[in-house]
Amino acid sequence: MFNKNSDSVRAEGGTSSINLIGAGTAVEGDIKSNGDIRIDGAVTGNIISKSKVVVGATGSIDGNVTSQNADVSGSIKGKLTVNELLFLKSSANIQGDIVTGKLVVEVGASFTGTCNMGPMIKDMHSTEKQSKQNELKEKAAS
Repeated sequence: MFNKNSDSVRAEGGTSSINLIGAGTAVEGDIKSNGDIRIDGAVTGNIISKSKVVVGATGSIDGNVTSQNADVSGSIKGKLTVNELLFLKSSANIQGDIVTGKLVVEVGASFTGTCNMGPMIKDMHSTEKQSKQNELKEKAAS
């Protein structure tokens, strides 16, 4: 149980860790992790993982989720920001906006909100404002 090959020992070395919130467990507050997180219980708060977030069929999150990858079978109320691949299983129910690199949606999955896929693009309004400010500076310098 406490041998040197366990996940918790490896987590201290920074190589990996697996975190589990089981069915019937409720957590209030933000969760930050460098390793994978599996949610089968209820979380009220934001989840930030540098690895993968898995929300099981009995799992629910009321808050924002930020991760490298994610598999969702349960429900999420909040914004999902997934850098690489977001996989929505048939039982997934998302109420919030999705920002992801790639998206896979099984038949039966549902989400209400906007979805932005692909590489992150800078806000067009701020880019336009910056261009106009540069033009005005050039005209003033002339």
